[in-house]
Amino acid sequence: MSFAQNLMALRKQRGWSQEELGSQIGVTRQTVSKWEVGQSTPELEKLVELSRLFGLSIDRLVGLEEGEGASLAQSALEKVPGRRNCGVFYEYISPVKVFNLPLIHIRWGFGPRLAKGIIAIGNCAVGVVAIGGCALGVISLGGVCLGLLLALGGVSFGLAALGGLAVGGFAVGGCAVGQWLAVGGGALSNYLAIGGGAISKGLAIGGSAQGHIAVARESALGTYTFVRDLGGTVSGTELWPLIKREFPHMWDWVKNVILWMVAM
Repeated sequence: MSFAQNLMALRKQRGWSQEELGSQIGVTRQTVSKWEVGQSTPELEKLVELSRLFGLSIDRLVGLEEGEGASLAQSALEKVPGRRNCGVFYEYISPVKVFNLPLIHIRWGFGPRLAKGIIAIGNCAVGVVAIGGCALGVISLGGVCLGLLLALGGVSFGLAALGGLAVGGFAVGGCAVGQWLAVGGGALSNYLAIGGGAISKGLAIGGSAQGHIAVARESALGTYTFVRDLGGTVSGTELWPLIKREFPHMWDWVKNVILWMVAM
């Protein structure tokens, strides 16, 4: 296949418009159009950029060498029933860029292909807002995600993390590990843990609780303990003043959680 045919096929395979392809290598849509109809050919510098972009040698890209380049191009032009594409089957790159990153990059397909952009969506995604199977960003949503501010997913790591397994400064999940706050079926925190089973160096509230102050329905272990079903060393009216004395910066909303547990 000729360079023009290869270029058109490879571009369409990735779901790019001529303008989107041009924006990635610094040329206009009209230039890409001329290349694809054979009216002109790119300079060596642009050939090198195209070669890197598509992951092909220049020889294969221009049609001097048959092999991967030709087969990829041909698969983009032909639709054979039962054939399964094991590469990227959809990609969109916004022509608008911020700090040299596309505003939106969507990349879905089979294999560990990475989407990178201000808003990135893909199997693996890296961006300010990242959404994907694996996601890394300031705000991340995905199966496994790491978020500098917020992470929401099956397994989440972030300043604020929500997930089946959540680890962060503030963590909420089935199993939650938080520096300041952990809320979950199982909760572990240095400051405040709330859950079915809660362990904290500070205040622990739960079905079973272990902490410096432990408030529990069933069993409690700590310096100060309160067990609702059995009565404890601290009465309900004394409990909150004790907490504020031991932890002067404890959040006021915690009082409602404790009073609710005491009243049940």
